[in-house]
Amino acid sequence: MAQQGVKLQLVSEQSAIVPGKPFTVGLWLEHDRGYHTYWRFPGIVGVPTQIQWHLPRGWKAGELIYPEPERTLMFKIKAQGFDRDVMLRTEITPPANLKVGDSVTLTGTAAWMACSNTCHPGSMDLSLTLPVAETAELNAKWHKLLDVERARAEQTSDAWTSSVSEKGDTITLVLKPATAEARPSKNQREADHIIAFTEDGWFDSDKPQNILRHDDGSLTITLIKADTYIGNKPPKTLRVILRNDDGWLQGGGLRCLEIAPRIERQ
Repeated sequence: MAQQGVKLQLVSEQSAIVPGKPFTVGLWLEHDRGYHTYWRFPGIVGVPTQIQWHLPRGWKAGELIYPEPERTLMFKIKAQGFDRDVMLRTEITPPANLKVGDSVTLTGTAAWMACSNTCHPGSMDLSLTLPVAETAELNAKWHKLLDVERARAEQTSDAWTSSVSEKGDTITLVLKPATAEARPSKNQREADHIIAFTEDGWFDSDKPQNILRHDDGSLTITLIKADTYIGNKPPKTLRVILRNDDGWLQGGGLRCLEIAPRIERQ
């Protein structure tokens, strides 16, 4: 199937495979102008990019790791994905009995959906051939891109505390600075740029997110429950990533704060 709207490529962070030593393989997505693909949980529309590995016997592949999400638009619907070119990544562990001097071809079937004014699902077999060597150097280009994605990945932090209550269709999330390391928003305008991304679809990615900044640096974020939920029963915690491009920590560090406060239901 043609790669309409996006080009996909398997790349290696290393120049070679060292027997028994894990290394990172990237799935590099380059979007055509006006197209986007989707994060691991797209929101109310979309399909996440995935890869099914077909590795030789004795090899292992870790989970596909997605970098920090963006808000993207499918027509006028807000979704969770990537307008920018993006690097997904997986840790691959080769067996220890590989023979130095050989080469190995890694293959996987990638599946995705690229959308603009129309959506184009795609599937393609991708491959990557690398030599087996006693040592390996980093590929400067791919290592730089992968390091950028790692640095921007979501993280938890003790600098902030969170609580959440739910009444009817309204979810009220309260975030408070807990240590001096926390960097509160300077004003309401800055706070308005914070985006909440759902990890399980409990709240609607397309509905308005109202953010209120308080004088003590705390934030109240109001979200709306989704009409449908893929889980068998309501979740006990609100799994959310809060993206703040100005940073959650002093000095501008930590753009994506990962939290999962227990939901208090009224």
